[in-house]
Amino acid sequence: MATAVGQNPFNLTAAGELGSHRETMLDNELLLRTELGRPKRRGYGSPGEGYIFGRPNDARHGGADDALHGWPRNLSTTTLPFAKKDKNASRDFMALNKAAVQNGLVTAGENYEFRATHDVRRKTAGSENTRLRTRRIPPTMVFGISTRPSTPIFDLLEHKYQDKWLQQRRQQELAKRKEETQNPILPEARLSQSAGPYPIKRKHLWDMKQKRNPSKVYETRASLLRTYQNPVEDAPLWQMPKFKSSAKPSLETFRSPQAREIAFRNFESDQISRKGKLGHGTYEPAVN
Repeated sequence: MATAVGQNPFNLTAAGELGSHRETMLDNELLLRTELGRPKRRGYGSPGEGYIFGRPNDARHGGADDALHGWPRNLSTTTLPFAKKDKNASRDFMALNKAAVQNGLVTAGENYEFRATHDVRRKTAGSENTRLRTRRIPPTMVFGISTRPSTPIFDLLEHKYQDKWLQQRRQQELAKRKEETQNPILPEARLSQSAGPYPIKRKHLWDMKQKRNPSKVYETRASLLRTYQNPVEDAPLWQMPKFKSSAKPSLETFRSPQAREIAFRNFESDQISRKGKLGHGTYEPAVN
């Protein structure tokens, strides 16, 4: 049986050995039969050696190539890549309804006749900004940003910024010591006993504890993100031990090893013009 199957490839089709045989039967999924003890082979055949993979580039007029070889005489502005296409403005139904009500037309039939005889279009983005572009600018107006004042080099040489920073730190420490002497914080052990006729309220203690120290540098979300974090590799997915070495695919997407090699060669030549790291994305447009 195996010898017959190897000699006649149409034995695994619906036609068998006695029916009419065509080459297309070997690729038709409806006519193929599953081989005993082997996975079903699925896939598409190669288009051939002369097939070119990719997408054709659109013609672009007005590029560097045309400028070097001479501009074509019949080149219109509509074919240029930077030409602005005119868009038809849509009808302004709100303005039409308002005009119809002002004229005393309130029924559906009257509105239909009014819209058939009147037309109001919405203002486009270019027409809205016409008034802003035509306004007069005073001759003394200056555009841009103000120039930053020059750095005082004498202050840098005399370390004035360092002395100023040390003085501010000293003032912050003195203010902190003064605040601690005026508002001492009692330990929590003494507060838990609540001894004495005038116990301190816990809310007041909590507010005192929550006061920020101006001399301490606190971590923020941005500072935490700036710090370097050692990359940690994800743990591999769990897999049953009996499938690690003896597992075999239950489906083969190529009909033969030759078809697999041809498909991978075509994929390597086609992934150059596609987006993505592995070349599975959409085609990239050509760049002049």
